[in-house]
Amino acid sequence: MTQQQEAPPPPVIKTAEEIAIMREAGLIVAEALQAMREAVRPGISTLELDKIAETVIRDHGATPAFLNYAPGNHPPYPATITASINNELVHGIPSAKRILKEGDIISLDTACFHKDFVGDAAFTIGVGKIHPMAQRLIDHCEKALWAAIEASVAGNRVSDVARATEKYAHKHGYGVALEYTGHGVGRKMHESPQVPNWWPSGRRLRRNQIQHEDYMLKPGMTYAIEPMLIAGRNELAELEDGWTVVTKDKSLCAHCEHTVAITDGKPLILTLP
Repeated sequence: MTQQQEAPPPPVIKTAEEIAIMREAGLIVAEALQAMREAVRPGISTLELDKIAETVIRDHGATPAFLNYAPGNHPPYPATITASINNELVHGIPSAKRILKEGDIISLDTACFHKDFVGDAAFTIGVGKIHPMAQRLIDHCEKALWAAIEASVAGNRVSDVARATEKYAHKHGYGVALEYTGHGVGRKMHESPQVPNWWPSGRRLRRNQIQHEDYMLKPGMTYAIEPMLIAGRNELAELEDGWTVVTKDKSLCAHCEHTVAITDGKPLILTLP
């Protein structure tokens, strides 16, 4: 799940023991996502997928992190997952009336609290047989995520991670979400640093964007990387439910996410199955 924040405090450096707990949380999230992945089919409701994820999380003694989450002016979020279909970028609310159809694509995102720490991850998948262009979008979203993960090494900066996502997306003809970002993860679902999917050139900021702090990456930092690729124009709107974000031109979009920890070597992917 994404959130905009202003003037965040410095990133919290986690101990090896805390990162080990976050890995446990990440594995719970990975299991919940896999259970939903296996259940996705034409005719299933997004509420059914929500119940699948909630069952996995609670069976491990963990707590759904999204449920009743109410940042800023948002109403309390009413579910364990976000389920965003086709031109819904993020934060789609599950419902018994929202039935998946052949050819849809859906982004599924969930997080949990486990021993006071958070795991957070997401993926996009096709429903039944989908158009090749939709599959291409999903594939490139995942590859953008891996490009950003590869940039997540000590000595690099947040801007290097952001630019890795933006460079990959633009190379393959996609826009990226400007208003929504990845974020630090730890004892809270949203910590520093914010991890955007783009970075302004020089000192010039893009219109309507806030300035992001460009922290140097250090061992013990933990954050969720969230590429959000858009097949059309990157102009977004939030629906009246206070949560669901859609593309104004109704173009398809994809969203994927892993929580990672910075180490002395390669990044540790905390939500990898």
